[in-house]
Amino acid sequence: MRIPNLGETELLVPLHSGMFEQPMWQTFLRLLRLVTEADGVAIVLTGTGEAADVMLREGEPIDPPRTDMRVGRVYSGNDLAHPESALRAISVRGDALALTLIVLARDAPGAEIGSLLSALVPHLQVALKVLESIDRERGRASVGAEAFRRMNFGWIALDERCRIVDLDGQADSFLQRSGALRRGPYNRLIPSSPSVDRQLTSIAKAMAADSRHRPQAINIGQDPWIDILVVPMRIDALAGESKAVAVIYLRGDRSSSADRHEQLVDLFDLTPAEARLAWSLAQGLTIAEAAEAHGLTVETARYYSKRIYAKTGARGQVDLVRNILTGVLALA
Repeated sequence: MRIPNLGETELLVPLHSGMFEQPMWQTFLRLLRLVTEADGVAIVLTGTGEAADVMLREGEPIDPPRTDMRVGRVYSGNDLAHPESALRAISVRGDALALTLIVLARDAPGAEIGSLLSALVPHLQVALKVLESIDRERGRASVGAEAFRRMNFGWIALDERCRIVDLDGQADSFLQRSGALRRGPYNRLIPSSPSVDRQLTSIAKAMAADSRHRPQAINIGQDPWIDILVVPMRIDALAGESKAVAVIYLRGDRSSSADRHEQLVDLFDLTPAEARLAWSLAQGLTIAEAAEAHGLTVETARYYSKRIYAKTGARGQVDLVRNILTGVLALA
């Protein structure tokens, strides 16, 4: 058995890059088994949030030790009351996870394996710290992704013929479930409204001719409310092999107006009539337009609006729009 010098990269590079493999640390475990001439090697992760410990192994199955282990100490099977006396194990701990490295080598010198495991301790601690950091960032990213999913934001890159060059998962999901926009022949993005289709086609051609063209917003649905912002392509990574000229930033409401009315009642303690008026005002209607839409007199609508502003803490219609469309209601 040749125990590697840890100044070499034979084990350390696979150890530190192993958390990016699927499954994790397979190269490290394979090389560790090879250099220790072991029957089996394993990494056991505890505190992962799973129902049971996570075991990654190479070679023969190994029953993990069930005894609490002191950090950095090499244990034998006898120390752990383990049926395999040829087993050697060492444990390190982070803030949320613990990692146990186990080697089962019946025909290899236990002292040499113990020395190798001891030398690996600081590197195992670093690897575990990196893994914890990745897990934390993954958790934060999933929260952010869920927020964006619930807010229904997405993007679609288009060429000058309004063909889809690329899009994110949120936009792809939107196209699958919404009738307001769909994929047409030759991957062309087609709005359900012919007038919006003509407008979008014109904008794409204009942005192909002038990359400094101003961004343009288009409403493509009222109930639920769906807006798009068409911007000249300025991000090369989104352009793809087929040259994209514009990117659409998509915001679609997930809820119908009736759902939004109920949510406003819950959130601000509005009456149903006030909630209906508040949602119309938040969509940009004037008091007169909202009154007509809901069969109210302008005087009644003004009275309701004063009550709405008082209950929502808004100082006017602009403030009301901000409170409703950028608050937690946007996540519902």
